[in-house]
Amino acid sequence: SEYKITNYLKQFLRKAGEYTFPTGTKYVGQMKDGTFNGKGVLHFTNGSKYEATWENGMAKQGSLSFADGLQYEESDWEYCNGYDRRFYSERCNGLRPAGESQITDFHPPRPIPDGCYDCGDGFYDPTHRVVTSYSGRFLRNAGEIAKMLFAKSGWNGCGYILYCLLISH
Repeated sequence: SEYKITNYLKQFLRKAGEYTFPTGTKYVGQMKDGTFNGKGVLHFTNGSKYEATWENGMAKQGSLSFADGLQYEESDWEYCNGYDRRFYSERCNGLRPAGESQITDFHPPRPIPDGCYDCGDGFYDPTHRVVTSYSGRFLRNAGEIAKMLFAKSGWNGCGYILYCLLISH
C-alpha cells in the first residue's frame, strides 16, 4: 500500500489525502486519523469509481459509476433486466444495423480468447477461474460466485456488471 499526503505533511490527523491499495484501487479525499472520513472517491483500476461520504472508514452514502458512465441505481435498476438486455453503449447510441450486432459493450469488440469472457478489465477464464489482463498478465483468481454466475446464466451481456461487482477488487 502507498499512502501519500497532499497537504500538512507533519500532522497525523489529515484533512485530505490519497491511499493506494495493493490492487491499484486509489482513494482520494478527506481523512481523519488515517481513515476515510468526509467526502472521497475510490477510483478502481477498471475505470469505475465510487463517490461517497465516509464516516470512520465506512461509506454512509455513495454512488457507483462504471467506466462507461453507467450509474448504478440501488432501487429501480432498469439496466440489464430480463426485458432489456442491451449493452449500455447500445442504450446510449442505439442498436447497430443487422449483421453488425455487438457482442461486447465495445464496437468493434476486442478479440476474445475461446471459452473466455470479457469482464471489463481483462478476460475471465472459467476453466482456470482466473482473470488476466488484455495483454495476458494475471490479475486475480475468480471466486465461487463468479463460477456460479457464468455457469448458470452464461454470458448474456449483463454478466459484466455482476462480475465486476462480485469479484473485482
